[in-house]
Amino acid sequence: MTEPQQVRGTVVIDTEACKGCDLCIEACKPDVLVMTTDETNTRGYRFPNLLVGCTGCRACADVCPDFCFQVFRYNQPRTWTPEGGLQ
Repeated sequence: MTEPQQVRGTVVIDTEACKGCDLCIEACKPDVLVMTTDETNTRGYRFPNLLVGCTGCRACADVCPDFCFQVFRYNQPRTWTPEGGLQ
């Protein structure tokens, strides 16, 4: 069973605009972005997926040359649990 995690932000990723450069993966300090391995967008590029634990730091958006990220930061930290999702 996975422990509850604090979430301070989230991102919306435009996967179709992504070219799979991996810059966002390297820039993500909480290490919550992972590049797909066997899934591609319609242009044939791999793209990042978001795991739980985003802090809303904007590092991914700041390094993305294709402006694929919209970053949102919550006013109050929220708790994520496997059973109930984001609370």
